[in-house]
Amino acid sequence: MNRSVHKILTCTKLPRFRRTSCFSTLLLDTHNEHDIGGAEEEEESLSSNSFPATTSLVEKNENVIIPKEHVGVPGEGTYRRMNLFTAINSALDVALNTDDSAIILGEDVAFGGVFRCTMGLAERYGSHRVFSTPLTEQGIAGFAIGYAAQGGTAVAEIQFADYIFPALDQIVNEAAKMRYRSGNQWNCGGLTIRAPCGAVGHGGHYHSQSPESYFTNTPGLVVVTPRSPTRAKGLLLASIRCPDPVIFFEPKVLYRSAVDDDVPVGDYEIEIGKADIVRSGDDVTLVGWGAQVRVLEKAAELAANNLDGISCEVIDLQTLLPWDVDTVANSVCKTGKLIVSHEAPLTSGMLSD
Repeated sequence: MNRSVHKILTCTKLPRFRRTSCFSTLLLDTHNEHDIGGAEEEEESLSSNSFPATTSLVEKNENVIIPKEHVGVPGEGTYRRMNLFTAINSALDVALNTDDSAIILGEDVAFGGVFRCTMGLAERYGSHRVFSTPLTEQGIAGFAIGYAAQGGTAVAEIQFADYIFPALDQIVNEAAKMRYRSGNQWNCGGLTIRAPCGAVGHGGHYHSQSPESYFTNTPGLVVVTPRSPTRAKGLLLASIRCPDPVIFFEPKVLYRSAVDDDVPVGDYEIEIGKADIVRSGDDVTLVGWGAQVRVLEKAAELAANNLDGISCEVIDLQTLLPWDVDTVANSVCKTGKLIVSHEAPLTSGMLSD
């Protein structure tokens, strides 16, 4: 693979820092850093989506920004049909537009990334705010942690969650523990790490893992995963603005398959740490997160139609750390039965919690 490496020294004034911040980055000219079967085919089909591929979805027009108190109110604000990856793009656009210190970094993010989540952002906000990095997950995490520790907002992308493990030391021993070990004198709360996770049917063992339990065992982190475009945008914006470092897992099987007709175009957040009752029921509680919520919804429908009208309550945790104990406990007290379903390994997974 042809890799031409350019060293670029970038100086930019960041208002939140109240000083001039200079940093050097290595930009890697490469189309796809991981050689996986079907990657090029997947990229081509993603780029052919009906949504604009070369421009971000939030316009620089104040009259399309939805005040947070108006979100979800019929007739208020502007809505648009989006799938999951365009909703992620929209959230990143809002974050960059509303926070001058916000940056996005990761492998291939400057040209849009393998899953097209950052399409058009480098063109709009400049290469000093949206830039590609070398193939070094530890370096991506370390750079983002340092930037956030200086008061900036860093959104780092790990191209596949399966490759987050080289960054484990940076995330677990630096990002998660910085506030505690400094006695709350400093922190890297401006850090969000995005990572596509889960199986898609052709990714193999290096592109199909669900590693959330490695991080839910780490005090100091917040772990979030969405089930739909509307949830993805609101949760990602809340994660980026969260005062603690967040690991944001995106089920990649949903990037194109999950579509919402009424995703708010503007700025809104969905509360972190709060589960969502997707379907009310009285007989059994079904708990999941991410793509598995769709499986549980289908199971609940089958139970209602084919099993003597069994009424299932479906709960999407949304936030895995800290998870919403009260919502789950209240539901189980009502139904008396609990089923938890997830893609990750059974042993020591979130199911055991």
